[in-house]
Formats: sequence, structure tokens, C-alpha cells
Amino acid sequence: MKMNQLIVLSLLVISIWSCKNDDDGLLDAEIVPPRTMSEVAIEDDAEIREFLQTHFYNYEAFENPPADFDFVVKFDTIAGDNADKTPILDRPELKSVVIREESATFGRDDGEEIDHTLYYLEARVGVGESPTIGDNVVLQYEGTLFDGTAFDGQNTPLNQYMSGGLIRGYANGVEKFNAGTGPIENGDGTVSFENYGVGAIFIPSGLGYFSRPPQTSIIGAYTPVIFKISVFSFEKDTDFDGDGIPSILEDLNGDGNLNNDNTDADTEPASIFLPNHNDTDDDQDGILTIDEIELDADGNFVGFKDTDGDGTPDHLDNDS
Repeated sequence: MKMNQLIVLSLLVISIWSCKNDDDGLLDAEIVPPRTMSEVAIEDDAEIREFLQTHFYNYEAFENPPADFDFVVKFDTIAGDNADKTPILDRPELKSVVIREESATFGRDDGEEIDHTLYYLEARVGVGESPTIGDNVVLQYEGTLFDGTAFDGQNTPLNQYMSGGLIRGYANGVEKFNAGTGPIENGDGTVSFENYGVGAIFIPSGLGYFSRPPQTSIIGAYTPVIFKISVFSFEKDTDFDGDGIPSILEDLNGDGNLNNDNTDADTEPASIFLPNHNDTDDDQDGILTIDEIELDADGNFVGFKDTDGDGTPDHLDNDS
């Protein structure tokens, strides 16, 4: 049974808004004078690094877990009785990756493409593999501001497609964690997981909501956020649109963002923008993508066809 079928049977799948770029109601939101991404990126990085330098997490509990430990990351300030704690910034579990984002993602036309540092804390390394931005992932999370105020969370396992409208830093952060083992039937209609990856992602606003936070949220414009996560399992090589191609293979420019790869953008109706991972006819030639690729006898992806030998795969070539 495929993971997505198992998830439907085992878990309550809900729509998650906390990690989404939710633009609903923007016309009614407070108007904030626009700022450049390059300016904000510098401030965000400084704020994140200050937090990492002045706070610690419960690393001692992760190193020697008590019997009742819930494997949840907790932060506190380095002061008083905690003055001897090691800052998160100096912990070997803290890692980072540089991700380039375009201001056009937030409706800006200034042409900026800025490198942002995404910091992530791997408090516990899972025993499984890591998901990709093209996979369905079973996890739970809590989103907070840097002052600790929670703006959303989910404390039971749920399924999220990593390129389904989630903010960039969240999706690119989740793929840095390893899954665990499970699901394990508990005998009461619930499931559990073991030895899964646990940690936190520290997201600059340029990889988050930037100038467009959800209207109903307490998140302000140009505000970095933190997501604590537990990554339980994932559906490897998820094919989100069912066109026969694993979604991760539809990242044509290899930038870790499936939502800016849209082969037929110039021929789609103006009101439609379907990136390839969500489009069953990627070149809009009237032939379904699944009929222009190589599949084995079981319907699994094998490779791409190039009938006319021009170097462009048939499913991306409307005159092949």
C-alpha cells in the first residue's frame, strides 16, 4: 500500500495554513511601506544569530533522555541559573544552508535575488532517510515568533506536501531532517513513530512571509519565525499530480523550488499558473505527460523520451 493511502487510513489529514503564503484579505491588511529584500535579509540574519547566541535548548535531555522525555525542543535564555549553558550558535547540532530567493515570489518587481542563510537545529537525528521538497511528509510542528509566542501548531501527525504552498524556508528546512520508523499500530485506532528526527528551523522573513504574513496571524511583516518539527515518515518519490514523474524530478532549474518551474507558462491562460509538479500536461500540447514518458509494466517511472532527438524531453516539447 502506498504511503499516501496509509496516511488516509491512519491519520486525520487537515489543511494547514500556518506554513502557507496566505494572501487572502491582503487588501484589508495594514499597509506597510515596502522594504527591499536585501535590506531586510541583513536585519533578519542579525536577529536570528542574536537569538542563537543568547539562548540554549534542552540538549542535556536529548543527550540523556529521561524515561518520560517527550523529545520536544525547548528554548530558554542563557542567564541566572542557566548562565553556564552552551548557546545554540555553538552547538554542533546547529547547521545552516544558503538559499537564494527572488523578490518576485512576494509580488515585487525590483528584480532582487538574495541569498539567505537558513539555520536548522538537528536535536535528534532520525534513523530513516530524508524527504525532499517534492514529497508528502508526515510530521508535527509548532510555529513561534522569536519571543516564544506561538502562532500555530499541530501536536498530532499530519501529512503535508512540501511544495503545496508552504513557505520556502519551512519546506527546505524539513528536507534536512531524517524520518523515523513507523507507523506503528497502537491497537486503539492511533499510530505512533519511533526514532524520528527532531529539531527546529530558524527562518528569515525572505524565506518566510516577508511582506505578506497571513492577515489573521500575529506575524508581522518582515518577521523571522521559528518552526519546531518532528519528522515521522514520508512518501518517497511522491507524484503529486499523478503524471508519472516523481515531483522532485520536476525541479528543472535545480533551485530547490518546484513552484517556479512552469514549462507552458507562455501558453497557459492568463488566470492559470500550474507549475510542472501540479500539471498533467507540462507542455500543453494536448498529450498527457504520462503518455510522453517511459514507464515500466507496473506504471513506475523509468525515464524520459526524446522522440525528435532535439535534447528536450517529449513531455516538455510541444512539437516533439
